[in-house]
Amino acid sequence: MPEKIMIVDDEKEIADLVAVYLKNDGYEVVTCYHAAEALKCVEQEKIGLAILDVMLPDMDGFTLCQRIREKHLFPIIMLTAKVEDIDKINGLTVGADDYMTKPFNPLELLARVKTQLRRYNKYNTGRESVTEQKEVDIRGLHISRDNHKCSLNGKLLELTPIEFDILWYLCKKQGNVVSSEELFEAVWGEKYFDNNNTVMTHIARLREKMQEPPRKPRYIKTIWGVGYTIE
Repeated sequence: MPEKIMIVDDEKEIADLVAVYLKNDGYEVVTCYHAAEALKCVEQEKIGLAILDVMLPDMDGFTLCQRIREKHLFPIIMLTAKVEDIDKINGLTVGADDYMTKPFNPLELLARVKTQLRRYNKYNTGRESVTEQKEVDIRGLHISRDNHKCSLNGKLLELTPIEFDILWYLCKKQGNVVSSEELFEAVWGEKYFDNNNTVMTHIARLREKMQEPPRKPRYIKTIWGVGYTIE
């Protein structure tokens, strides 16, 4: 059964163009022009991935992303006409997995959709080498690749696929310092650029969910000028 992609954009021309590319690649597409429609859709349909525009008539895309994340963990890609870093950081902070700035190349968007779905489906179907480590337990932090779940002191952490991937990589590298470049290229599978704040933003989001004290985190520690580590 093809994955169902939800497009939320009040610019009909853009939504229709993206829908054409997705349908031509074999995906099923649901299009919403308002946030209220999108919220209703995610409760009624089995959505595999959502593409959200930031500028919507009834609710901004950041708020919509937050509302979706209250119940759903499927990948979310944000579309924004703004190029300021703060807008990109906002999207990642509220739970988005990726973002693209308008105007964009539909083929690049399609490639990002495939990347996000591949990662999400990999972690939720347990497709993994039997020789690869599947569970890590570090001072009450338990993370499992088999069921894609993570708990801290017995309390389940609601992580997005990207957040899970970052935490798993750091846990797997326990005791070693992982640079932002290494972490980005391992998790996103793309070339890292020096002005990329994506890793920092997701680390901050992870610490927030783990209720880590900002100045003295117990788990994910920053080694200034080098990277991150879990000791």
